[in-house]
Amino acid sequence: MAVNIRKFNTFTFFKLPSAWWCGVRLKYLDQQKAVVTVKHRWFNQNPFNSMFWAVQGMAAELSTGAMMIDQINATGKKISMLVANNNANFSKKATGKITFTCEDGILIKEALEKTIATGEGQTVWMKSVGVNTDGVVVSTFNFEWTVKLKQ
Repeated sequence: MAVNIRKFNTFTFFKLPSAWWCGVRLKYLDQQKAVVTVKHRWFNQNPFNSMFWAVQGMAAELSTGAMMIDQINATGKKISMLVANNNANFSKKATGKITFTCEDGILIKEALEKTIATGEGQTVWMKSVGVNTDGVVVSTFNFEWTVKLKQ
């Protein structure tokens, strides 16, 4: 899969349909940073008229995973990736447009270089912060990604 924003969002329609239908969209991607947005709508709300926590989780995970996919593709190697663990903090009601940003691209690069050099699996914790249109943090997610060179 070629990693550009339009193709990646089309990919989500076919491979991550629940995220696509909830409105999760990749907006920006490079080697250091990924930005994903999602809007609070009737379809993705909870009974308290805010965005369901799992929808926020999908957007946050995509901001980390999109960079992971992009950097794995850039190595030209066959490398598996998997979320092994995660945690989250919810600090404000998520309404309106929420933007999740992850700026941990350097951590991915280091983990991939190490797994390629040693052949051993590596883990990396990545953080994605969700802010509303006023710039207020609504949630913070941490994902522990594992990468391993396929034999």
